[in-house]
Amino acid sequence: MAIRRVVFSLMCLCGSLGTAYAQALPAGPKVSITAITQPTPNLPQYTAVDIPLLRDGLKQKSNGRIEVTLATWPERNVSGPEVLRLVRSGQVEIATSPLTTVSGDVPLLDGADLAGMNLNAAQARKVAEALVPAANKELEKLGIKIVATFPYTGQMFFCRKPVASLADIAGLKVRIPGPSAGDLVKALGGVPVSLAFGEVYTALERGTLDCALTGSGSANAVKFTEVTTHMLNQPLFWATSAYYVNLAWWNKLDPAVRGLMEKTFSEVADQQWKLGADLTQDAVDCNAGRAALCKHHNLIAKRPLVEAKPAADLAAAVPKAVADNVLPGWIKRCGERCAQVYGEALAPITGFKYVAR
Repeated sequence: MAIRRVVFSLMCLCGSLGTAYAQALPAGPKVSITAITQPTPNLPQYTAVDIPLLRDGLKQKSNGRIEVTLATWPERNVSGPEVLRLVRSGQVEIATSPLTTVSGDVPLLDGADLAGMNLNAAQARKVAEALVPAANKELEKLGIKIVATFPYTGQMFFCRKPVASLADIAGLKVRIPGPSAGDLVKALGGVPVSLAFGEVYTALERGTLDCALTGSGSANAVKFTEVTTHMLNQPLFWATSAYYVNLAWWNKLDPAVRGLMEKTFSEVADQQWKLGADLTQDAVDCNAGRAALCKHHNLIAKRPLVEAKPAADLAAAVPKAVADNVLPGWIKRCGERCAQVYGEALAPITGFKYVAR
C-alpha cells in the first residue's frame, strides 16, 4: 500500500509538469524508445520511479510524441552484462546496470563506489556524479553514455554469528560482491569469499559462510534474514548504478527531445537517490522487527535480526582500511589514469588522498 501511494504521488507530479513540457516540445515525428531497467519488476526503483517518470511521464510531457516501452531484466530474459551489450549494439536505447558490471571494460567505474569510501548516500551521489564526465570519455569509446546515476540499498554485513562491531568480522568468512569489498574485509581481518549471489543463502544456511556483504533491502528480499542472526547497520557502499544510453542514438535525437529527456533523467536521479537512502533505513527497520517503521519491505517479526551500529570502531577502522588497502588496491587494478582522475575529481569529496607506494 505504501509503495502504491509513492507511485500515485509521483504520477501526480509528472502530470502537473506534463503540460509545461508538452508546450515546450515542438511537433515532430514520434520517438519510440525501448528501455530495460532494474533486476526485478517489484523493486520500488522500478515501480515508484521508472514507470511513472520514464514510461508514463515522458509520454505525458511530450504530449504523446515520446513513447517508452519499458521492461525489467527478467521480463526480457537478460542480465546486467547482456543488457549493456544490447545498448551497445543499438537493440535497446536505454538500460540500467551497476557500474561494476561494465568495470571490466572500464575499470574507472569502480572508483565511484569503493567499499568504505562513502558511508552515506549523499556523498555516494557526489562521488558518482563527479566521476561521470571522466567515465563517459571511456564509455563513449564503447558507444555508451551515462545519463544518470542511482543507488540500491546500502550494503552492510549480515552474519550468522554474533557481531557487535567491525572488529568482530576478524576471522569470519564473508561473501563479497567485488574486489574493493574484498580489500575491506581483508583489512578488517575477515576472509573474503567470492560466490554467486544465488548460492549465498545455502552457504549461510550450511555455515560455509559466516557473513554476507549485501544491501539491507536485498537481504530482506531474498530472505537472508532466515539464515543470519545479526546485522551491522552501517552502509559501506551503495551498489551505485547508472542509466546508460546508446550514444549514436542519443546524439541523433532532436535537440528538443534530448533536452526533455535530460530534464527527466535529472528528476529520475533525484528521486532514485532519495529512495535509495529511504529504503535502506526501511529495510533495516523491517529486518529488526520494528513494525511501526516497516513500510516497504517484509517485516521480520518472528525472529528479527539483532542490530548493531558499529559507530565506536567505525571512525578508526574504516578510514584506515580505505586509505591503506581499498584505495591503493583499486588504483593497482585500474592504473595511473584512475589515480589521476581520483586525485582531481574524487579526493576533494572523499577526503582520502592516494599516495603512490
